[in-house]
Amino acid sequence: MTKTRLEAFSDGVLAIIITIMVPDIKVPEGVNWADLKPLLHQTLSYVLSFPFLGIYWGNHHHLVHTVVRVSPAREAIKQQEVCIKR
Repeated sequence: MTKTRLEAFSDGVLAIIITIMVPDIKVPEGVNWADLKPLLHQTLSYVLSFPFLGIYWGNHHHLVHTVVRVSPAREAIKQQEVCIKR
């Protein structure tokens, strides 16, 4: 496996994670600002997850750029790492 294939695989996994993260935020029934309070926790966790995922993605790309050759063992380890990090 080439380095670019490993990078593409990881990017694909992260794209799937971002897609799955789409929240199930319900529209509040009231029209007051107080009616949004129950949704604050869910919305805040959704918004904060993107910077964390972006940091992971950036660090992963820096790591992949240091790789010279991808061995089958390294490929298996990287796939396990991506699965665990989700």
